[in-house]
Amino acid sequence: MIEKTLKTTHGKLRVKIPSQLSEVTLGQMMALQDSKDLGDLDAISILSDVPVSELQSVIDANDFMQFADAVLSLSHQIKYLYNSDDIPKTITVEVNKKPVTVNVIRNLSVEPAGAFMAARDIIADEIAEHISLYGEENWKDYFNPSLTACCKVLAYYFYCRITGKPYDEYAASTFTETIKQLRVTEALPISKHFFMSYPNLSKPRTGCWHRLLQLWRNARAYKPLKSSDI
Repeated sequence: MIEKTLKTTHGKLRVKIPSQLSEVTLGQMMALQDSKDLGDLDAISILSDVPVSELQSVIDANDFMQFADAVLSLSHQIKYLYNSDDIPKTITVEVNKKPVTVNVIRNLSVEPAGAFMAARDIIADEIAEHISLYGEENWKDYFNPSLTACCKVLAYYFYCRITGKPYDEYAASTFTETIKQLRVTEALPISKHFFMSYPNLSKPRTGCWHRLLQLWRNARAYKPLKSSDI
């Protein structure tokens, strides 16, 4: 973490932001990715949870240089994280103000059937959108799922495991707010596993990108049912 006390027009302001991806939550990284025309103060505000209006009251703009460098470093680190296969053994989130820890590595299948269908649809739509924008040729070399899609898939995967409740599609779809607590270094490798395992969503396959490409080439002949059609 980088922490500094800055002088403002009305006193002092304590600002602390992450310097490593392991300190950044999925929710923070999603906010950065989804923000249009993201400026330095916007990024610092998201990572520090300090409103932009308060940051604007800092007297010397040079005080933000160290923070801006950290934001730039994080943006470079996220590119390499998409290539990480380091799936955590456990994850911990807060539910009803209490920490809940669940195992991950022992069971990497999306269950039950409702969660499986919903997660599969999200992944299929994400790949289809990428191909529609950039074409089918060599798409696997450039495809990275959006953090929003990753968060949704993880919400379906973790909902029953974390809450201990029976599957409920609406509740699982809104469970993204809890998933956003995960560190981005935990969330991306887990979600990547499911994107690579599509359409099985259980065991990763060798040559998965080639299999996915073939799947989409055959899409005209066969289209998996969406959960809403069942």
